Amino acid sequence: MKRTIIKDLLRTTDYGAHALVKGWVRTHRSSKSVHFIALNDGSTIKNVQVVADVEKFDADLLKQITTGACLSVEGLIVESPGAGQSVELQATKIDILGACGDDYPMQKKGQTFEYMRTHAHLRLRTNTFGAVFRIRHNLAYAIHNYFHEHGFFYFHTPIITGSDCEGAGQMFQVTTQNLADLKKDEQGNVDFSDDFFGKPTSLTVSGQLEGELGATALGGIYTFGPTFRAENSNTPRHLAEFWMIEPEIAFYDINDNMDLAEDFIKYCIRWALEHCADDLEFLNKMIDKTLLDRLHFVVDHEFVRLTYTEGIKILEEAIAAGRKFEFPVYWGVDLASEHERYLVEEHFKKPVILTDYPKEIKAFYMKQNEDGKTVRAMDVLFPQIGEIIGGSEREESYDKLKARIEELHIPMKDMWWYLDTRRFGSCPHSGFGLGFERLILFVTGMQNIRDVIPFPRTPKTAEF
Repeated sequence: MKRTIIKDLLRTTDYGAHALVKGWVRTHRSSKSVHFIALNDGSTIKNVQVVADVEKFDADLLKQITTGACLSVEGLIVESPGAGQSVELQATKIDILGACGDDYPMQKKGQTFEYMRTHAHLRLRTNTFGAVFRIRHNLAYAIHNYFHEHGFFYFHTPIITGSDCEGAGQMFQVTTQNLADLKKDEQGNVDFSDDFFGKPTSLTVSGQLEGELGATALGGIYTFGPTFRAENSNTPRHLAEFWMIEPEIAFYDINDNMDLAEDFIKYCIRWALEHCADDLEFLNKMIDKTLLDRLHFVVDHEFVRLTYTEGIKILEEAIAAGRKFEFPVYWGVDLASEHERYLVEEHFKKPVILTDYPKEIKAFYMKQNEDGKTVRAMDVLFPQIGEIIGGSEREESYDKLKARIEELHIPMKDMWWYLDTRRFGSCPHSGFGLGFERLILFVTGMQNIRDVIPFPRTPKTAEF
């Protein structure tokens, strides 16, 4: 008999038919005459109730049906008399595919997320993490779907790179050298001539620079891949390894870029609301009771657009009126999450796109405004999370870009190929980056970014 996915079984009305399901035991309760087994195979947040009459099964077999055990169950599809389910399975045959002992770490309710991170290989089987990772899948699908429908090309950028996109230097180095016996030159510097690539290389912090090359050939591209930051940040919003979505589009200015960012992120959230309703309802009930309201808040409102300078003025006026912030506010400061959230949640009560930041706090490749002080940057700010998208119109002038690279002392030997795009047929172009895990954090209502990626990589943590 072919296995039926539990998600499909729960939708059937083919009462009286036989079915085969396989999955893991969520709960098992019994009376003198009957056992009730909640079985889940990961296809849905909902379990199918398996009803096993005591007289039809060996007592030793029933004792082995513990939380976490893996079962194969054949039975009769019947209409369920219980609330919350329309279908249940009257078992005719039960096979235990994998027994599960009393020391199964996920069998107790009310475990903390901190505890479950120490068992990340097993937390995936819980209701919460099943919901999170089904939503993660759906959002990944929505992202590819959106860009394909809008004529963008999926562009693969390198994981190993010889350049630092952000100029931050917080990169993981890649080498084949023996770290216990590094070859050095006469000045005591590491000699990379015998290394695999013959030069220093690192894991990428962004696919943007290479993405720009794709945009100047294909028109509109997007990258979607892993990126790495060697930041010693133990916060609920930072990971050392995460996934980024980075569209780059030729002939887009900053306004086109803002339009795309707003339309794109609304599309993703609408997709989740439509295709992940059961999982979102569960998370709204168990994790964050304001989740669904917040998701509708974003898709139902036009995003407010204002300059950084206007945003600073609003924050300074709030301080003058008695509003207190942990971090200072002044023109030129890189806004903290509390400042961003104030603009979104308290002042405008709408998502906000902030533009025209001081050039000193933004990356070298952003197009400079005529005032000489600001650049055509844009950050999309969301409730509860603050910045969720960062982007800009890129500087297409060879002379201005070269001057900025020299001003920031970025090694020209790493940038010659990037500057070539400004020498040979330069064009206006724009793009942005969205941290995938930040998006999932917002859509699921989870509070820690380590809980929206299957196996988080953070300082001192590289388990599983």
